[in-house]
Amino acid sequence: MSIGQFDIIATEGSARRATLHLKHGKVQTPIFMPVGTVGSVKTLTPKDLLEVDAQIILGNTYHLFLRPGMEVMKHYGGLHGFMRWDRPILTDSGGFQIFSLGKLNKLKEEGASFASHLDGTKFLLTPELAVEIQETINSDIHMVLDECTAYPATREVATLSMQRSMRWAQRCRDAKSKADLCQFGIVQGSMYDDLRVESAKALVDIGFEGYAIGGLSVGETKEHMHRVTEVCCDVLPQDRPRYLMGVGTPLDLVEGVARGVDMFDCVMPTRNGRNGTLFTSLGRVNIKNLQYRLDDNPLDPACQCYTCLTFSRGYLRHLFNAGEITGLRLFSLHNIAYYLKLASDMRSAIENGQFSSLRKHHQELWTS
Repeated sequence: MSIGQFDIIATEGSARRATLHLKHGKVQTPIFMPVGTVGSVKTLTPKDLLEVDAQIILGNTYHLFLRPGMEVMKHYGGLHGFMRWDRPILTDSGGFQIFSLGKLNKLKEEGASFASHLDGTKFLLTPELAVEIQETINSDIHMVLDECTAYPATREVATLSMQRSMRWAQRCRDAKSKADLCQFGIVQGSMYDDLRVESAKALVDIGFEGYAIGGLSVGETKEHMHRVTEVCCDVLPQDRPRYLMGVGTPLDLVEGVARGVDMFDCVMPTRNGRNGTLFTSLGRVNIKNLQYRLDDNPLDPACQCYTCLTFSRGYLRHLFNAGEITGLRLFSLHNIAYYLKLASDMRSAIENGQFSSLRKHHQELWTS
C-alpha cells in the first residue's frame, strides 16, 4: 500500500466505491467531509465526529495561517496534534476565501495579495507559500492554490483565470516536498465545457494524487453544475479520487456520485442545523414550526445519532426557540450524522448494485 493509492472496489454506471489510503488512515468513498475551517467543526468536538464516523475533516489554509499562525502549527506538529484528531485532514488552499474578500484582495501572476479580515495586515499568498503552509499543517490532502472564477464570467475572463490557475498548479507541484502527503489539482474553467476539458488535461499532465472540481456551487443552475461535473469526470483519470468542492445538498451528493465523484464537503449541514433546518430520512424538518411543539417523536426515526436516540422534536424545538446553544450542537450533530449515513448508504448501494434505486429514492424525497 502506498500513500494516495486509490483502490476501486465496485462500480455501478459511473458511481464508484473505493478506498483511499492516506497518511493518517483509510477513507472509504464516496465520502462527505465535515468542514472544520479553523480546526473545529462548529459546536462539535472530535469525539462527536468519531461517534458519527467522520473519516476525514477539512481545515482551511487561509484561516489557520492568520490564526493561530504557523508558529503554533509547528509547535504542535500540525493540526492533528493541535486539535487531537488522528484521522485524515484535507486543507483548502485559501483561494476561495481570498476570492470572497472582494476589494480586500488583488490577484497577480506572483500570487494573491490580501488584507487580513482580522486586523488588515497585508500578505501575499503565493502557490509556494500555500504549499509550505499546508505541509506545516501536515494535512493528508492539500489543495493547489487556484483562482476561483466569479460567476457569471465571460469566456475571455474564464480562459485567463483558468490558465493562471494551471500555472499556479504547476508551481504548487514543483514546491511539494513531503512524499507522505497528497496534493490535489483543481479543475477550473467556469461553465465552458472546452475550458474545463483543457484544465483537466493540463492537471493530468502535471500529475496529482487526486483531482478536484472547483468553481461550482457559486450561483449557477443545478443543470450547469451537473453538466460541468460530468464533463470533468469524463476526462479525469479512473484511478484517482475526484472531489467536488463546496457541494452541497443531499441530492447534490447523490447526483455527484452518479457522475463519478468520490468526495464532497459543504458547510450546509452545520450552517442549516444552526438555523433550525434539519435533514432527515423523511425530508427536511424546520424545527421552528409550531407543529412540533407537542411532538414526542424523535427528529428522525431512522437515525442512530445521539440527538435522535435521546430527544423529542418538541424538546428540540424548545431549545431552538430559547436560543439555547445545546440545540445548535444537537442539530449540527444530527445533520452531520445524516450526511455521513447517506455516504455510507451510497457505498453499500454501489457494492450491492442498488445505487440506481437509491438515487431514484432521493430524487423523489428531495424534489417532492
